[in-house]
Amino acid sequence: MDVLSIFNPLLNNSCHDLEGVLLRCVRAGEVKFLGFSHCVSRLAVGVCLLGHGLLASAQAPSSESTSAIEFSARLIWRTDGKTSKAQLFVQGDRYRIEHQGGIPTDLGYASVTIIRLDREKVWYIFSHRRLVLSVPMTQDYLLPFSVSLPGEIKRTLIGDAFAGDRPALLYEVTVVNQDGQQETYFEWVDAERDVLLKLLSQDRDWSVEYEHVVISKQPDYFFETPLGYRKIEAEEIPSQSG
Repeated sequence: MDVLSIFNPLLNNSCHDLEGVLLRCVRAGEVKFLGFSHCVSRLAVGVCLLGHGLLASAQAPSSESTSAIEFSARLIWRTDGKTSKAQLFVQGDRYRIEHQGGIPTDLGYASVTIIRLDREKVWYIFSHRRLVLSVPMTQDYLLPFSVSLPGEIKRTLIGDAFAGDRPALLYEVTVVNQDGQQETYFEWVDAERDVLLKLLSQDRDWSVEYEHVVISKQPDYFFETPLGYRKIEAEEIPSQSG
């Protein structure tokens, strides 16, 4: 069965019908990952690609290392010729990403992504459907916040630079990923606050940038699912025979 034929009719269905179709897809063994192996590739087109390559070997930050991090910023990332933008809010091990224009999916547009490292969950918010899709978190969802990069083996200071309107120190950093392959990045670090502002790969078309970084306390409700929204838990369910 074609995956698109499963999801396209859901745009006009109720949330109850949506949940039923998703579960039937999994139990029939027709689509892996609760019917989202195809859909999530579109759903997470922005978020997953942020962590592609660089963070594949990274571990989720511990609560001790992230508990003090609270800030907001404009998030810009580029991969394979496509640039996307969003507003980012961070509270320790919780991220909220408000996508500019939303993320197009087979279920409509996901306007917000909430990443909860503490619960190992990612929540996609479909405001027009009053629906939350919860999927298991993988390391692809980790955003690079630390100046020190995972697998770093060499760091060279190039000199003074600017990232947007902020004075920065520009570094060339080489890392080794979990497959033993090297990749080299240009890294812009805020000269006054020692905050990562921009990371750009020299070996592929990939970059991530934080603009207008404001270090301030973030509201707790930013990182919770909206009240009154129906939540669908997307987890792998063993196929049933017969």
